[in-house]
Amino acid sequence: MKNNNIQILKTFIIFFISTLATVNSIAQESDYHGFKCLDFKFEGHDAKIVFPEKAEINRHWIWRARFWGHEPQTEIALLQKGFHVVYVDGAEYCGNQEAVVLWNHFYDYLISKYQLNSKAVLEGFSRGGLYIYNWGSENVGKVACIYADAPVCDIRSWPGGKWKGVGSPDDWKAHLLAYHLTEESVKEFKGMPIYNARKLAEAHVPAIHVCGAKDEVVPMEENTDVLVKTYRQAGGQIEVIVKEGIGHHPHSLKDPAPIVRFILANTAPELADPILPYESKMAIKFRGNINNCRIKFEQEKVGRVAFLGGSITYNPGWRDKVCDYISQRFPDTRFEFIGAGIPSTGSTPGAFRLDQDVLSKGKIDLLFEEAAVNDATNFIKPEIQLRGMEGIIHHALQSNPKMDLVMLYFVDQDKMADYNTGKTPEVIQQHEKVAEFYNIPSINLAKEVNDRILNGEFTWREDFKDLHPSPFGQELYFKTIRHLFETAWGDAKAPDHSPKILSDKLLDPFSYINGHFEPLKQAKLKTGWKLIQNWEPNDNISTREGFVNMPILEATQPDAQLKLKFTGTAIGLFVNSGPDAGIVEYSIDGQPFKTTDLFTPWSQLLHLPWLVMLDDQLSTGKHTLILRIASIKNGKSNGTACRIHHFAVNN
Repeated sequence: MKNNNIQILKTFIIFFISTLATVNSIAQESDYHGFKCLDFKFEGHDAKIVFPEKAEINRHWIWRARFWGHEPQTEIALLQKGFHVVYVDGAEYCGNQEAVVLWNHFYDYLISKYQLNSKAVLEGFSRGGLYIYNWGSENVGKVACIYADAPVCDIRSWPGGKWKGVGSPDDWKAHLLAYHLTEESVKEFKGMPIYNARKLAEAHVPAIHVCGAKDEVVPMEENTDVLVKTYRQAGGQIEVIVKEGIGHHPHSLKDPAPIVRFILANTAPELADPILPYESKMAIKFRGNINNCRIKFEQEKVGRVAFLGGSITYNPGWRDKVCDYISQRFPDTRFEFIGAGIPSTGSTPGAFRLDQDVLSKGKIDLLFEEAAVNDATNFIKPEIQLRGMEGIIHHALQSNPKMDLVMLYFVDQDKMADYNTGKTPEVIQQHEKVAEFYNIPSINLAKEVNDRILNGEFTWREDFKDLHPSPFGQELYFKTIRHLFETAWGDAKAPDHSPKILSDKLLDPFSYINGHFEPLKQAKLKTGWKLIQNWEPNDNISTREGFVNMPILEATQPDAQLKLKFTGTAIGLFVNSGPDAGIVEYSIDGQPFKTTDLFTPWSQLLHLPWLVMLDDQLSTGKHTLILRIASIKNGKSNGTACRIHHFAVNN
């Protein structure tokens, strides 16, 4: 018994001495987002361990590699679930074999000292990917799962910069030195994640990567995409969340729920929050009601539904599905559906063509309006985005105060980039001002699609594919629109059929609420202009339906001039902007001439319908426009042509 006690004492002394040698400083306590953190030296390296208020029963933990404290939202969420968070700084090792040895020692220390779970969750941002995969591949039995964020998976990509990536010469020298490599030997080097991750895949260690689609520092195609292919070929489970429009930064997700859900599913599933139905991601604002049209459809058995917008409205897909849904919901009602989508047009053209393309067809009961994609991609200024949208909504309700309207904001990658950096796209802010002011329901499909991609439900590249959605995307749009109607029409005791009351005030006094087209014959043609009754191009360049074999005013030579008298606060030209589009000079009411370029970024591809506003803050009353062709032209244009379909006037 005495000998046993002596042996126990010797073991304790050895452990105590080894611990003093390993942890060679007194730990200092600090605060980490409201949680207790111990800061200390481990074998000469800065180290940290953060404690939850109450550790979960299996003492799970997440191990951060590099960049302590950067975008910590996943760690904070896990601390709230009872996880520990740990870190040891081995920056000088660049993830090499010395880093693996350091991590081996630190792992042993953590398991012995704090009785943490035998399997760690590995978290690697950027070059931290080298650490988690290099250590994990040699310790597959000690890894619960991997969370890699824009990870370096091939040092030849970063810091080498051998292909698409920008590289980092100083870091490249440091990595070659750390791995004992040369410019030649690195070509055959296999000790990096794109190769050694196979071991983790074969051991069925699940992984998740979060990456920016526009990462030029650690390009996905040279890193994550290569690793994913290897991982899946080896039978491993790996998920990828791609942040559209985002580069190398910011890392992580503003809402880390998808990452946390993945980690908990592979460690402590009982702690995971319940999975919400897909409806929870629908960004619908249920303003007012849309019962006027429902009552009309049910009681009068007739209905007229219009769709105003750009190419996403013009093309088949969600619009056809909505028409089928409404027809099936009201089988005894006779419907007229008006498709008034014109590709490339936004809210400003919509405000001026509303009369001609929609209201002239008869009293509209339900109007769908979308312009958020083209208002943004066509470089329309924020105040004009509002003036155009208010013009549409106000004018529509003037024509029929009992009309119901639905505003739609479709998705594109620029909007996704805004949401992924925590911003609301400017165009949606402007359109929402109108929706709020007029109490119109709106559906933000841009936010829904981005949220659901980040939620891991589908991808942009494989499922949605483009801002002109794949059949998958068209179905998603339809389901959300249907959900709006199913919810809004769910109350059998809806209010009576009642008109909407328009305010005497406008959001903007210059909004295009009386936008319309003036006949071409109103213009007095001087030198160089001619009226062509059935214009069509002779250059084999594409045209838009409805803008060919139609009347047009055309001038192709400099100094061609015309005069237009009009009454209103705004004047614009609805032109065909093709490869030979020129620059026009204009004067209103004798003021000095100004210029505007009719050539667009897309003019080389087609004769594009394009609305150019010359002035939209004129005094109320009569005005005179002098328009002439300038002698100068855009360097990309092959001519000085101006082809006018309509004069746009707001009076």
